Amino acid sequence: MARQAIFPDPNKKPQGFSPATRVGTTIHVSGQVGLDANGTLVGPGDCKAQAEQCFKNIESALKAAGATMDDLVKITCFLVNTSDYEAYAAVRRQRFPQNAPASSTVVIKALVKPEFLIEIEGVAVLAVPVSAA
Repeated sequence: MARQAIFPDPNKKPQGFSPATRVGTTIHVSGQVGLDANGTLVGPGDCKAQAEQCFKNIESALKAAGATMDDLVKITCFLVNTSDYEAYAAVRRQRFPQNAPASSTVVIKALVKPEFLIEIEGVAVLAVPVSAA
């Protein structure tokens, strides 16, 4: 099955990875951090603000792949500070008040840059119409 690299902004393609990859009806969204579309960190020192931006970035990647946040079936969050869990969880509850995707949260020593407090990745599955037999 063919793999399709997804870029929310075709003019800003990162080197060596895709923000999302679609294979069939499945979309894998790379880990997203709190950088806005201009590459500026949103909410330095503020996990809640960074989490909100992570979800905006996921939403943008999904939209570029023809999906929505309702298509997310699994998210994985990487947190640098255990004490930031509640801020992240509040944003997650706000984003998914009902029918939330499966979720894991992992506390790690560090992310790629020290100012990143959180990274969130996801998997979405597009609905496939049932074919008539």
